[in-house]
Amino acid sequence: MSARAMLVGRSAELEVLEGALAEAPGAVLVGGEAGLGKTRLVREFGAAVEGRARVLVGGCLELGSDGLPFAPFTTVLRGLVRDIGIDGVAGLLPRGDAGGLARLLPEFGEPEGEAASGQERARLFELVLILLERLADEGPVVLVIEDAHWADRSTRDLLAFLIRNADTAPLLIVVTYRTDELHRTHPLRPLLAELSRVDRVRRLELARLTRTDVASLVAGLQGGEPTARAVERIHARSEGNPLFVEFLLESDCDELPESLRDLLLAGVQRLPEETQDVLRDASGGGTRIEHALLSAVSRLDDSRLTRVLRPAVAANVLVVDGDGYAFRHALIREAIHDDLLPGEHTRLHTRYAQALENDPGLVPSGRLWVELSHHWNAAHDATWALVSSWRAAGEARKALAYAECLGMLSRVLELWERVPDAAERIGAEHAEVMELAAAAADDAGEYERGVKLATAALRAVGTGEGTNERRAELLMRRGRMYYQMARPGFVEDLQEAARCLPADPPTVLRARALSALAQYVRLTTDIPRAREAAAESLRIARRVGDPTAEADALSTLFCVDVDYDGGDSLLDEAEAAANAAGNHRVLLRFAVIKSHFLEGAARHEDAVAVARRGMELAREFGVARTQGAFLGINLAEPLFSLGRWDEAQTVLRQSLEQDPAVTTRTSLLILSGEIELARGDVEAACRRFNEAHEIMEFKTRWLKTQDYFATIRLEARVHMAEGRPAEALEVIGGVIANPGLPDDARFAWPVLVIGAEACARLGPDAAIGGVPAFPLIEERAAGLVTVSPSQAAHRLTYDAYAARVRGAETLAGWDAAAAAWRDLRRPYELAESLLRGAEAALARGDRDAAAERLERAGEAAHGLRAKLLCDEIGELSARLRRPADAAPLGLTPREFEVLRLVAAGQSNRDIAAALFISAKTASVHVSNILAKLGVTSRGEAAATAHRLALF
Repeated sequence: MSARAMLVGRSAELEVLEGALAEAPGAVLVGGEAGLGKTRLVREFGAAVEGRARVLVGGCLELGSDGLPFAPFTTVLRGLVRDIGIDGVAGLLPRGDAGGLARLLPEFGEPEGEAASGQERARLFELVLILLERLADEGPVVLVIEDAHWADRSTRDLLAFLIRNADTAPLLIVVTYRTDELHRTHPLRPLLAELSRVDRVRRLELARLTRTDVASLVAGLQGGEPTARAVERIHARSEGNPLFVEFLLESDCDELPESLRDLLLAGVQRLPEETQDVLRDASGGGTRIEHALLSAVSRLDDSRLTRVLRPAVAANVLVVDGDGYAFRHALIREAIHDDLLPGEHTRLHTRYAQALENDPGLVPSGRLWVELSHHWNAAHDATWALVSSWRAAGEARKALAYAECLGMLSRVLELWERVPDAAERIGAEHAEVMELAAAAADDAGEYERGVKLATAALRAVGTGEGTNERRAELLMRRGRMYYQMARPGFVEDLQEAARCLPADPPTVLRARALSALAQYVRLTTDIPRAREAAAESLRIARRVGDPTAEADALSTLFCVDVDYDGGDSLLDEAEAAANAAGNHRVLLRFAVIKSHFLEGAARHEDAVAVARRGMELAREFGVARTQGAFLGINLAEPLFSLGRWDEAQTVLRQSLEQDPAVTTRTSLLILSGEIELARGDVEAACRRFNEAHEIMEFKTRWLKTQDYFATIRLEARVHMAEGRPAEALEVIGGVIANPGLPDDARFAWPVLVIGAEACARLGPDAAIGGVPAFPLIEERAAGLVTVSPSQAAHRLTYDAYAARVRGAETLAGWDAAAAAWRDLRRPYELAESLLRGAEAALARGDRDAAAERLERAGEAAHGLRAKLLCDEIGELSARLRRPADAAPLGLTPREFEVLRLVAAGQSNRDIAAALFISAKTASVHVSNILAKLGVTSRGEAAATAHRLALF
């Protein structure tokens, strides 16, 4: 499918059309503004029903009542003649008389008389209905009439007649029209209202695309995943109109393409000149403008302004919105505004700024300084734009609108050189503005910009006397941002920040610096150093009596030595301190820590509740893109554990749409990929992995256990799903080679379980880097300390796989693992353990035990829609239904005998002797077996036989 033929975000609408066809006769009236994809929708529907229904399409012409009557029906009839011929059409009519259709198509002869009487018109309508119904008797018919907003009176009358009278044959009539063309006196309006009251008629209004839909459309048009920032920009400008999305993508700059500009201005240029003048004034005020402000700027009194704007409202260029007006589409405003001459542009924005200074009440509370900043800047008045931007930044900071604060401070910095007395005007030096901008960038998640601002501010502050505290603040901030960008240098910055601050006298700032240093050093293997810094931070905080610093230090100290079994007391102490401090940064950080701890302790429901509340707080505090997105990980993870995968995917999608930092984005992508893989979409899981791998690149000087091991886990699972356990083992080598990282056991156990499963599949051929794999995995597992119920359940699962590798598998081992997962309410792991238990039961000939476990596994897996697991369960169930002596997997009875001997470790010569065949024949049988099993070696074949309990 070509990019331009793409249809996204319309699955529900397609279902409505499919349902209407199934229940035909009937009609669907499809409305929507220009560019929403009405034509694309009906074409997609037509393609979907091809072979099931005949689709006839005709379009109205933009000629109105002065154009050709019955134009769409003429098009339909001409297409039908091409398809079945004139005789074919005539054969469907009474007595084969097609002459009555001559008024629609000359090929049927000359009309009887120059003017058609009412009786002849009625006969024409009846003939069209009969033709369509006779066609429908042969099979369902879909009649599509496009662009009915341009329909002439005759077309509307015939259309209404058909919809009212088609009541027997399976005939579906689909009518499309533009809602933005239907002014209040448009003749289609009353017809639509009338038809809507007819039985079997449905109204279908196309909405604009959501942000997610726009992302899918952009990805399809560009042939690759767009950045979240690009999607946000295109969605904001296009407002979800797919046609506008395509136009904007075709333009390499921020200016509107000429073709799109012409399309947008066509309706405006038909309006009276005085209305166009006021629309130009309105374009300077944004997509929405208050009536009073527009009156002040246009210098028209209320009554005259209302009269002048009435044609714009009637033409649907403007819509009434409360006490003001809004452009029907933001791009209409943009096109009008871009059409202003330079002098007009400057004078217009000067009038806006002056009107607002004269009467600040013309804009809603809290918008004055932002509006003044915009208008003075657009009017090229650098001084007042700088002053207004500074004031606007302060207001935004109070409102926790950090992105807006950064935007205003950036404007101050841009204008600084153009205002000689800038520092005196705003009461702040240039370096101070950069420090505030760096802080705003940090809070807004604009880390790239923030690092540059912090670096510039450090140069401006210098190293002279009295600069230590400012330097420490900037270094701490830059260090945190380096970490969020997965860049080296964050530990060095935090170390330098602590060195800038003397130990005596103790200060709150030093306590904060040490806490930050401990927080990030703990992500390396230097845990003692992190513990020492956190303890010193806590001593200082308590000595100076600062509750915020104390809460921060307690949280860090808890993180340094996470104890999933007995860490509740320190966690409770940290929570009490955070609540007492009431600082939003500390409260959010604690929500991250507690939800992470609860999930690790297998208290999944509690983790969900804490993470969800934390995300609500993040929205309240204006940091949804940073801490909010990070908490999305901590919410999705327990939802995944609990089997609430649809909820988890929604959280992950919404968090990814925030365009979070790369360290956050990696975890979101991995979790999303794991759900997609479990549900059978291996391709989507590979895309998620590749994006996460590309982000991290694994070139940093540190490895965050959660990200690194989880990425390995997903890659290994993809390899296993693709039937490549050898490749999975090579990937798992990354976990084996990196013991001792923070929270090692929590994230290593799931990977080692995959490793043991891969060894069970491969048998003696299992290797990592040419070295036997299982001893390496055993050694790594022996070094792990199991400190939570979930880790204990992983250990039981690992032990059961390990017993299979050693040839000592027991049903009791798998039952113990299943019981552990059941107690933890982990349905996916429960189903997997039951399936492996069923394999073990079948291997020992206990078909009843295998069937009972398979039934329970199937219930859990089907409830999750876990396709890969369901497929495995289905395969084993099919084997159970076969006679015990039947050869499985497409093998011949002789090949099955050979496989039994291969599984017993016999060579081709041994097999030949046992079966009284030649060694060459045995070799041929072995080759056939490898091909049918989809494996590459005798060891893999033997492991497959053992895994499937064939003997």
